[in-house]
Amino acid sequence: MDTKKLIEAIKLQQFEWRKHTLQRLSEREISQESVINVLTEGEQIEDYPDDKPYPCALFLGFSKERPLHVVVALDVTNKWAYIITTYVPSLEYFESDFKTRRKK
Repeated sequence: MDTKKLIEAIKLQQFEWRKHTLQRLSEREISQESVINVLTEGEQIEDYPDDKPYPCALFLGFSKERPLHVVVALDVTNKWAYIITTYVPSLEYFESDFKTRRKK
C-alpha cells in the first residue's frame, strides 16, 4: 500500500468508517482519534495487495501504551480510504512485538 497516499486521504478526511468498525470501536473502547493516529503515525506491518475490491494493509500503532491494529483499504483511483476494522492484537496470535504472527 502506498502509505503516502493513504496519509494524504486521511488528512483530507477522504475516508469512510465501515459500520462494523464503528461497532467494534465502541465494544473495544477504542477512540476514532486513536485509529487515525495509528494510520498517520503507525507502521504498516502487513500488505494485502490482492484484496478486493481494494488493496488493504494492516497497521500497528499505540494508544496510551496499548497496541492497536488497524486494517484499511485504499482506493488509489478515487483517493478514498476505508477503515475496515481495529482491534487490540492478542499474544495468542502475535509475538510480543505485535508485528510478527505466531507460527501455528
